[in-house]
Amino acid sequence: MKERISFVFNEQPVETMAGRTLMDAAKELGVFIPGLCHCQGLTPVGACRLCLVEVKNILRLLPACTTLVTEGMEVFTDSPKLREYRKMILELLFSERNHVCSFCVSNGHCELQSLASELGVDHTRYAYRYPIHRVDASQSRFGFDPNRCVLCTRCVRVCEEIEGARTWGVKGRGIRSNVMTDLDRPWGESTSCTSCGKCVHACPTGALFEKGRATAEMKKRENILPYLTAMRAGGR
Repeated sequence: MKERISFVFNEQPVETMAGRTLMDAAKELGVFIPGLCHCQGLTPVGACRLCLVEVKNILRLLPACTTLVTEGMEVFTDSPKLREYRKMILELLFSERNHVCSFCVSNGHCELQSLASELGVDHTRYAYRYPIHRVDASQSRFGFDPNRCVLCTRCVRVCEEIEGARTWGVKGRGIRSNVMTDLDRPWGESTSCTSCGKCVHACPTGALFEKGRATAEMKKRENILPYLTAMRAGGR
């Protein structure tokens, strides 16, 4: 039986199992911590930084999805400082690509859009970059629109960790980074893709979508990933 750990969560003494992350503990306690790169069933990477929290006696903010709970730690998940950081990150995400919600297949079913509404982001203080990214519609069942990608790498991780195909990867550095298939070949020419669609349903935005979906019709089934992970762990 795993050891129980005591810590202070938003000024309340609580317990959780050893080995849990702050994000896991928050979900167990019914506390919402925003995040785009985190997806249950996939290895956490701390890429989006939206889940930053404050820990007493630690000067820097820590990502809740990759920080393990330790005995006696004091954690704060909601403060003016954290809310400002999260709003800033969302504004930067919107300004970096071409997120036009009114024309998106995932309008109304998008995690980025939902977080913006939740955190009160209705405009950006940063100049839009308006990059030119071509939509890849070469795959027979699915499409990829880099204009709506937030570089969460969920597609990369689900393809490697659950499907085992390793079709998706990341190219470039910094703001020029982009996800790609088969060392930057068009998705339709991929020899490793199994057309399973797991990457599409893991994507938090409209960057990956099923063909034939009109505006606001693309609903993601992100709950399928924990199910598949459990089934694979059980050898089924």
